[in-house]
Amino acid sequence: MKQTNKSRRTLLAGTLRIAALGLISAGAAGAVVKRRRLLRDGKCLNRGICKDCGLFQECGLPRALSVRQAAKGTNHG
Repeated sequence: MKQTNKSRRTLLAGTLRIAALGLISAGAAGAVVKRRRLLRDGKCLNRGICKDCGLFQECGLPRALSVRQAAKGTNHG
C-alpha cells in the first residue's frame, strides 16, 4: 500500500511542477508580447523616466526627443 501512495504522491508532485513551469512560461511569453506591442504602438515602456531607459538613444517618442534636446541645450523654445 505504501508503494501506491508514494507513486501517487510522485505523480501529483510531477504534475504540479509541470503546471507551474507552464504558467511561468506563459506569463513570460505574455510579457514579451505585451512589450513588443507597446513598442510597436509607440508607447513608453519605462513610465516616462527617460534617463534610465535602455532604449533612450533610439527612442522617437516626443518625451525622449524633448529630453535629448534639453540635454544638448538646443531647446530654444
